[in-house]
Amino acid sequence: MNTKSIRDYGIVIGNHPTGKLNRITDVPGVLVGHCTIDTEKYKTGVTVIIPGEGNIYTDKAVAAAHVINGFGKSQGLLQLNELGQLETPIALTSTLNVGLVHDALVEYSIKRCAEDNCQVWTVNPVVGETNDCRLSRAQDRPVKKEHVFAAIDAACREFDQGDVGAGKGTTCFGFKGGIGSSSRLLTLGEKTYTIGVLVQSNFGSTWELMIDGKHTGRSIYNEINNPSVEDKGSIMIVAATDLPLSSRQINRMIRHAAVGLARTGSLVGQQSGDFAIGFTTANRIPSNGDTERRVTAFNENCMEPVFNAYIEAVEESILNSLTMSDSVTGYDGDFVHSLNDFLPRYI
Repeated sequence: MNTKSIRDYGIVIGNHPTGKLNRITDVPGVLVGHCTIDTEKYKTGVTVIIPGEGNIYTDKAVAAAHVINGFGKSQGLLQLNELGQLETPIALTSTLNVGLVHDALVEYSIKRCAEDNCQVWTVNPVVGETNDCRLSRAQDRPVKKEHVFAAIDAACREFDQGDVGAGKGTTCFGFKGGIGSSSRLLTLGEKTYTIGVLVQSNFGSTWELMIDGKHTGRSIYNEINNPSVEDKGSIMIVAATDLPLSSRQINRMIRHAAVGLARTGSLVGQQSGDFAIGFTTANRIPSNGDTERRVTAFNENCMEPVFNAYIEAVEESILNSLTMSDSVTGYDGDFVHSLNDFLPRYI
């Protein structure tokens, strides 16, 4: 498995320092797990983001979602925005497996709450997707509930990136896409906060790919096997932070995902489902108890550096999803290059 990040090429995105791991799991309490299905017919899987310690159903995380372009089949975002609360892990998978993964998260929540002696009357799983049908026989829907449970059980801080989990069968800018992550540290006053991002990349036209402000894709276009002509396919962008933000402020932050996308060359194509989800571990809302709950809101005058740090993490996460992926041959013989096959000659 390739482990070469964009920084290993000497390319540093932005001005803010990264966390120790330069992953979304630099946010304390956040874990990520994968279950990868890699056979001759199937290149797919599940990736889960665990939004903090404890029972997320009974101690909900303040959260928000934003749709940049709605050509996608995600579930749970409507209630997430209505209540500003996240009550399950976030699961990413392939398009035709969303319903199956949703059902598995329902079962997981019921079992977890039974262990904690609490009743589940309703639950709002959050599932994101991109379409990996170019490399995987998606119509067979190979992802089952045991794969979701395996991804949850495998959740850790030092997770793999690239063509693993939900990123196993994705393509990005005509190259092998996948799971990418990055983080930024933000010191305001006497406190240092962390913003982490994880992406499932499956979008982009080869011609439009930009790296460090350069039109790299135009240099590679004539060399790549079967370049991507249209900007289509989707991206899921998940953000975690320990900043004390309200749901409205999280929404303000994640709306800036479009800027990070644009910096890599995304045109937010008509057939691209581009979704951003964000949550904070600093504000939790118990499901039972007092009628009043205090949610800390950040000073609005301090939000601009938050936006900047988030944009940097989005851009670097996308590039890491490319450089940390290996070349892959799909079920029908379609070969997709890793960006690493070309990048050393064009940086």
